[in-house]
Amino acid sequence: MMNSAWLEAALISLTSVGAAIIALLIVWLVIGRKNVQGLEPAHPDGLEETVFLFDNEELVDATPSARRLLEATPISVSDWARLSAFVAPRFSEFRARMATLAEHGQIEMTENAETPGPDRMRMIAEDVGGFARITLIDPGTEGRGVRVDSLSQRALEDELEMMRSTLDRSPVLVWRRDTAGTVTWANRAYLLRADAFEEGGEGFTWPLPSLFDLPAEGEADAGPVRVKLTKDDEGARWYDCESFAVPGGAIHFALPADATVRAEGALRDFVQTLTKIFADLTTGLAIFDRNRQLQLFNPALIDLLQLGPDFLTGRPTLYAFLDRLRETRMMPEPKDYRSWRIQMTELEQAAASGFHSETWNLPNGQTYRVTGRPHADGAVAFLFEDISAEISLTRRFRGEIEMGQDVLDALPDAVVVFHPSGELALSNAAYTRLWGLEPETTLGRITLSDAISQWEAQADPSALWSRLHAVAREFGRPEALSETVSLRNGARIICSLQSLPSGAVLVRFVPTAPGDVAKPARKTMALLDQG
Repeated sequence: MMNSAWLEAALISLTSVGAAIIALLIVWLVIGRKNVQGLEPAHPDGLEETVFLFDNEELVDATPSARRLLEATPISVSDWARLSAFVAPRFSEFRARMATLAEHGQIEMTENAETPGPDRMRMIAEDVGGFARITLIDPGTEGRGVRVDSLSQRALEDELEMMRSTLDRSPVLVWRRDTAGTVTWANRAYLLRADAFEEGGEGFTWPLPSLFDLPAEGEADAGPVRVKLTKDDEGARWYDCESFAVPGGAIHFALPADATVRAEGALRDFVQTLTKIFADLTTGLAIFDRNRQLQLFNPALIDLLQLGPDFLTGRPTLYAFLDRLRETRMMPEPKDYRSWRIQMTELEQAAASGFHSETWNLPNGQTYRVTGRPHADGAVAFLFEDISAEISLTRRFRGEIEMGQDVLDALPDAVVVFHPSGELALSNAAYTRLWGLEPETTLGRITLSDAISQWEAQADPSALWSRLHAVAREFGRPEALSETVSLRNGARIICSLQSLPSGAVLVRFVPTAPGDVAKPARKTMALLDQG
């Protein structure tokens, strides 16, 4: 009885275990078939294909070639983003059509027509029980027995890695956009500027953000475009963007231009400051470039030379400018046109080679000083200054000086004046006749000590000369003195010395009549004492 019961219980247990194992096998077969069915080749020839199985944006399964493709694409936050980074540039309607996969059930797309190569890639997307099965078919290589030796493959991989590392370390922002304006690829500098990296820097968001709103002409070979990029945390940043057309879109380069913008702003402010300064100058300014064409002038030039603004803003050449001055008689009247041209050529050459200055006496009585200076890159600047008042004042002073000299020369007494420094300042004709000296023809300076020595050499010994030498040694404001001395030619003169308010010293020699020597001396001393 016990053996029968035990045997019956054992059979029941084996039956239950067997039923459970069979149930597990059935479940495994069903699930395995579903997965195998989900990744069955979509290519009719059964060639090796790249197949992905996604549940929304999560990768459920993939063929070996599909996994190798994901490993070769740039790192992103999800496998779906990595696949999109590879597929979106090649299939321009990828995102839009994938959004309608559940509605249509199956979608087929062919690689963009702009993609080079005779065989374009195909993509088949299917809705399999709520899963998205994506198959990529490359007719050029997949399943065609194309063999690549290991060295060639290694060389290609090394070159790819070198290009990637080079672009990732470039400070220039580089990105590509398709014909719809969507960013399909970017280097590391662009991703950093766009804050496209996730925390930790292990991946970036997809789709990539578009940093620059480039105009339509910036899409293809339109030259550099200055663009301002504004971020709340950093303020405005400037870039010089240059674009080039490529199959399927355009590639863009953005060079940092902050330093250039600052330099241009500083230069603009400097030019504005100079312009304001030039506008307030009373001196006329005209700057001609290396081709001798007028580039810059100030308002004073219009007033001084009586040239119309229309003529000057037309940027005339230097010779056209001088021709107009000749026509308006705002330069010296030449003897003939040929000599005038030679003179103007010499003026231009002298100004270009170094500092040059000359005075123009105009027919209307005005006097201009014309100065030419060379500038960088072969440019020449001319300054026109009205010095009529200065010339008039100089002439008046010269006339007064000459008149004063004439008055001194008309005096019968010999007069000589010495500066406070002790140097001879002026003398009259009577002084020259008395001592036989012409200070104007003497080389070098003449001091009071030199003059005393000359006087003493032509006179008899006297205590006066010692007193005068003492005055010369301690030149200040000496006391007045007067004494009669005899010359070796027999003449007798009264030598008087007195200080002038300016600190200069005046020495006067008055001839005396025979027998009347002490009287004039006493009279002169009395007058000096009263003074």
